[in-house]
Amino acid sequence: MIKKVLQSVALGTTLALTAPAVSAQDEITVAYFLEWPMPFLAAKADGAYEKAMGMKINWRAFDTGTAMSAAMAAGDVQISVSQGLPPFVVAASAGQDLQVVDIAVSYSDNDNCVVHADLEIDKSNTGELAGKKVAVPLGTAAHYGFLRQMNHFGVELSSLEIVNMAPPEGAAALAQKSVDMACGWGGALARMKEHGSVLLTGTEKEELGILVFDVTSVPAAFAAENDGLISTFLKVTAEANARWAKGKDRAAMLGKIARESGMDADATAESLATMAFPPVKAQLSEKWLGGGVQSFMKGVADVFVEAGSIDSALDTYVNAVNTGPLNAAAN
Repeated sequence: MIKKVLQSVALGTTLALTAPAVSAQDEITVAYFLEWPMPFLAAKADGAYEKAMGMKINWRAFDTGTAMSAAMAAGDVQISVSQGLPPFVVAASAGQDLQVVDIAVSYSDNDNCVVHADLEIDKSNTGELAGKKVAVPLGTAAHYGFLRQMNHFGVELSSLEIVNMAPPEGAAALAQKSVDMACGWGGALARMKEHGSVLLTGTEKEELGILVFDVTSVPAAFAAENDGLISTFLKVTAEANARWAKGKDRAAMLGKIARESGMDADATAESLATMAFPPVKAQLSEKWLGGGVQSFMKGVADVFVEAGSIDSALDTYVNAVNTGPLNAAAN
């Protein structure tokens, strides 16, 4: 069932492989998440992207990174901001020609699975999860983290009833006790925690090699014809991240980010406190786009194959990363 869901998400692959490259853009559509506060949203609120790129931008909110992949395959979206790496890997493994162009955010503490408090299950008695119902947004970073945690605790996936739910739906289901555990991120994760607790903290996950980060992704055909456009987009994003890091006008930025993400100021500040936005120089280092991400993608794909979520992994994901636009933005 899980594999069928992920295969249906990847059905747009043929469109992506055969669609002509898009050039001479008058306007583009950019995908992003609500309830996922990031500095770029302040630049979005200020119209900085439109001003720098000289075109109309249609901003379209999504619930999951798998939906972003499908929209890019259909030609409906040209740039996806903060797409989870696992949904990117699922699409790339299925043959969709996508490229990572930057590291959007790292957030080990802002993506997790929450067990309902009534069950009184923690990392000391995870065997009691057998037979429980779990809400998981399939093919996402939360799904990957779920698989790695269940493997770590020795919980057989076949012993669980796994249902595919976007994080907001999973949070509601957990609150209503219609599921026993739910996985997600951002504002939805915060709501999940009101009714339960996580099995592992972000630090504990990182110690197991469970990294959680998102990327900015684009269809390769679009990148081939619009590398300068992408570079300008990434430069505006990098400038917003730098402003946030300096902290001088955080109060003003926070208000804009909160409004754009559909959250209140306190919840926005709490989420941002769990996020890191690597500067461009760091992104281009060996740890990230200089080789680390490519190797990590292979590891993610192998985990999905082993879990039976996808049929096969690529031999290498080197061609799934394009550092040209980011290098141009840095210079």
